[in-house]
Amino acid sequence: MSLVGESYVVGLIGSGITATLSAPMHEKAADTLGLRYIYRPIDLDTIPDGVERAPELLKTAVDVGFSAFNITFPCKQTIIEYLDEVAPDAARLGAVNTVVVDDGRLIGHNTDFSGFASALDAGLPGADLTSVVQLGTGGAGSATAYAVLSRGAVKLSLFDVDPQRSAERATELSGQFPDASVVALTADDLPQALAEASGLINATPIGMHHHPGAPLDLDLLHPELWVADVIYLPQETALIKRGRQLGCRVLPGGYMAVGQAVDAFELITGSRPDYAELRTYFERLVADQQGETP
Repeated sequence: MSLVGESYVVGLIGSGITATLSAPMHEKAADTLGLRYIYRPIDLDTIPDGVERAPELLKTAVDVGFSAFNITFPCKQTIIEYLDEVAPDAARLGAVNTVVVDDGRLIGHNTDFSGFASALDAGLPGADLTSVVQLGTGGAGSATAYAVLSRGAVKLSLFDVDPQRSAERATELSGQFPDASVVALTADDLPQALAEASGLINATPIGMHHHPGAPLDLDLLHPELWVADVIYLPQETALIKRGRQLGCRVLPGGYMAVGQAVDAFELITGSRPDYAELRTYFERLVADQQGETP
């Protein structure tokens, strides 16, 4: 038996996350570092009115002794108003993916942006950031946009099914990165923007195992693009598959998944896992889940 403060009980709050690989990744990192650590998914899809009850579930979990939480779709932005404090990067992004409980207070952080930045470095070194098109400006999209601009993107074009949201995000990012051009796209703008782009990021949930399909007309892709996806279940989304077929450099979502997990684990425990070791383990998990030989 262990009391609060002697071990870590961590939750993941989101929709459709029962099959998450975050749980085994975090627990593997803890085992390697000799920590007592349990990671439990709280899948809102399995709870009546789960999304609406997310703040209530968060409070209840804190009351029964949870140490921290990862937050994923669709709660990364809506959860902020229920927190006691938000770290500066998360506040600038307007999205939280990690909540640490500190003496009963809920502190929000964002490791998605740092995870995606490290993913670019590891999986797409030297990627051309002259003109990047991004699909989706929600919680994940806020982080990837921030990350790619922090890595020196010259132009970032944002498309979202909610035009107001993409326009607001473009205005916010323009203020934070005045040396870059950040613009919002309409559906009519998208074909021309992609034809001129050097890179494409999918930060929408389209392509996930429970949101199958492609986030755009795949005929708009061309071999000069690099293609990145934030989705890792599955790793080979329709977008990534098509990019590979065309000869594009591709960045599956696993790179970001490992990067954000490493940063979140450090926030929760104060100890930092080895990225390379955890990525190797993650690839084994994906292979096992898909019935492949690593």
